Amino acid sequence: MTSKFLVCSLVSFTLLAACSSVEEREIASGSFEYLKEQPGQQIAIPADLDTPNFNDSYKLPSLGADAPRDKMGKELKVYSPILVLPLVAGSHVEEGSKLATVWFDKVDDSQPLDTTIWNSLLAFLEDQGIGVQSFDREKQQLISDWMIFTEKEEHWYTWSESERSVGQRFEFNLELKPHGRIASLSVALIDYKEKADQDATELTQASDVRRQEVDILNQVIDHYEHEIRLATAQLIQKIRQGLTMEMGVDQDGDPAFVVDAEYDVAWPRLLLVLRKLGFDVKDYDKSGGLLFVKYNGAEGGWWSNLWSKNEYALPLATEEYRLKIAEAGPKTTVTLLDNESKAFTVDKLTDLYKTFSRTMAADDLDI
Repeated sequence: MTSKFLVCSLVSFTLLAACSSVEEREIASGSFEYLKEQPGQQIAIPADLDTPNFNDSYKLPSLGADAPRDKMGKELKVYSPILVLPLVAGSHVEEGSKLATVWFDKVDDSQPLDTTIWNSLLAFLEDQGIGVQSFDREKQQLISDWMIFTEKEEHWYTWSESERSVGQRFEFNLELKPHGRIASLSVALIDYKEKADQDATELTQASDVRRQEVDILNQVIDHYEHEIRLATAQLIQKIRQGLTMEMGVDQDGDPAFVVDAEYDVAWPRLLLVLRKLGFDVKDYDKSGGLLFVKYNGAEGGWWSNLWSKNEYALPLATEEYRLKIAEAGPKTTVTLLDNESKAFTVDKLTDLYKTFSRTMAADDLDI
């Protein structure tokens, strides 16, 4: 009997809790009897007694000049804290800032940072079916069209439902540092309309405004981070897939391998190929397209090499070499050099081509 009563009580409590409206969920629970209390009076000390030492540790601070004095009891909205979430690699927020602003560091050199941010924001708006009222790239400012969402609440105790519609427009501003490697994206709510039970109200509370701004900014950040993860996964997939290459010449006319892939794919793929072929990378400069390596011989133990020829072996002395990698439109050239930066001859490069091209074309090299 007791257990049945407990179960019924829990179910009733859950149903009652679920029926609370949006407005009710924003009001503190409990009694508001404290509103009837009057401020206490200072203790009167008789003249013939010593005044005790008072402790002000729990003294409430005085209200500021602009503090709202009518926001008490049910008029005081209670919200859980909302913070800007810098989920993107290289992003951060300024400590103590109450603005809906996030800072991004440049981690991808393939395009300008502000272009990356705007492209991600425009893609987010398009995915959400939200239009753009104006976009001024020179001012680094975008104003969205109305974002409309509807929230329905069903009331089981009256067999009815209510519908709450909210419309918002936001202004996005981007600030790019002169060096172009750091930028901030800020959001400001410029229009708000709410309709509940045929009554339209305007949002005026500063705390409400910030909630809307931070919420939309976090959605933008989450979309940005999702795009990066997706792009990274696609890049890894391209790197692991085999790439074709052929003999050719680089921009200086020296004999070179021509890889059928863009620079950002060919570079990490080449690192995998070099490791597989027995090269150790000593140093590199990706922006300058230089690799400093030492050839130690192909992978494989002494025992396996005793019985069969290693398919990754190269006709190269175990010395230090250099590789020059450069963009060639949609392709990438790889020029092999000796330790004095002299390009390999056509004959020497041809001797290496078969093994290099086979390894470059192999699928699922370890990353």
